[in-house]
Amino acid sequence: MRKGSSVSEKKQEPSVWDGFKAFLMRGNVVDLAVAVVIGAAFTNIVNSLVKGVINPLVGAFGTKDLDKYSSCLRDPCTFDQATGTATSGIPIMWGTVLSATLTFVITAAVVYFLMVLPMSKYLARHAARQKLKENTQELIEVTELEVLKQIRDELVAQRGSGHGER
Repeated sequence: MRKGSSVSEKKQEPSVWDGFKAFLMRGNVVDLAVAVVIGAAFTNIVNSLVKGVINPLVGAFGTKDLDKYSSCLRDPCTFDQATGTATSGIPIMWGTVLSATLTFVITAAVVYFLMVLPMSKYLARHAARQKLKENTQELIEVTELEVLKQIRDELVAQRGSGHGER
């Protein structure tokens, strides 16, 4: 007899799909997706810079490909030229690590100097302008208050002198 009423009293919970849509529509998720796409494109630029400019400059002191720099932990180290894999010995490929480190340092420098530093300077200027605007607003409010006090004092003085003349 109360079956129909218990269904209507039950709260309607949002579906999983509704929750997922709400999650995707939040601004920070969209911003994060844009950042990942831009970061992937930026990584290609930095990798090209390292492979096309930095590696040859470093390679001027040795081989042109940093990935070829290695040391041998157990001699003799020989490599298959076609695949680049070691056929004997235990090579330590420190050139690959150097190349990845250079890529990271260049990426970090470009991100810092072209994105983080200008944004922090902009935000500091914006905060200074906002503070100046707030101080100006306070000054206007104080000035208005002073004018209102003067008007009040003059009205009180007129009333006081008006009562004495009657």
